[in-house]
Amino acid sequence: MDNSIVQEILEQQVLSVAKAVEEQIDDQISALDRLDPDDIEALRERRLQQMKKMAEKRSRWIKLGHGEYTEIHNEKEFFSIVKASERVVCHFYRENWPCKVMDKHLAILAKQHVETRFIKLNAEKSQYLSEKLRIVVLPTLALVKNAKVEDYVVGFDELGGRDDFSTEELEERIAKAEVIIFEGESLGKLSKLKAPTRNVRHGATSYASDSE
Repeated sequence: MDNSIVQEILEQQVLSVAKAVEEQIDDQISALDRLDPDDIEALRERRLQQMKKMAEKRSRWIKLGHGEYTEIHNEKEFFSIVKASERVVCHFYRENWPCKVMDKHLAILAKQHVETRFIKLNAEKSQYLSEKLRIVVLPTLALVKNAKVEDYVVGFDELGGRDDFSTEELEERIAKAEVIIFEGESLGKLSKLKAPTRNVRHGATSYASDSE
């Protein structure tokens, strides 16, 4: 296809999108112009209530240990945490370089996503839970929601297969399981990103063979 034709098509598409956005903004402005003082006060009150509820949630999360990346030492702590917190990311680790890389990113995300509890557990010292959850490769992240493991992030395969992946890449991967929430994103939109169900351990190697 001629380059000039392609350019023309692209320009038309851009103009079409811009027009649609402009019309949407105009509709929103018109809706605001039609509000009377009572409507505005009702919106303000609703927003204040939303902010109050969010502040209460944040306070409760902080009391539960959210906002920090912490190590737990046994299965009893794990079950207690997933029962208390709606969203939990648990890093099953051993003392090796890949797990230390994962630690670095999770420590950042724990501060950014106070809605989620971020913890780590030495898989070699928690054989019962590791076997129950079929943890084979380390690092493995168990993504827990409402006391149920929704998904796993196994090793670095889904993060480009390298150890220099970005925190944002890991954040996006965890969000696919709706265990963290992006600011301004709806759960409905995040659900569209959800990874397809699959056997995440297919072809995995035992963590016992991981390099130190």
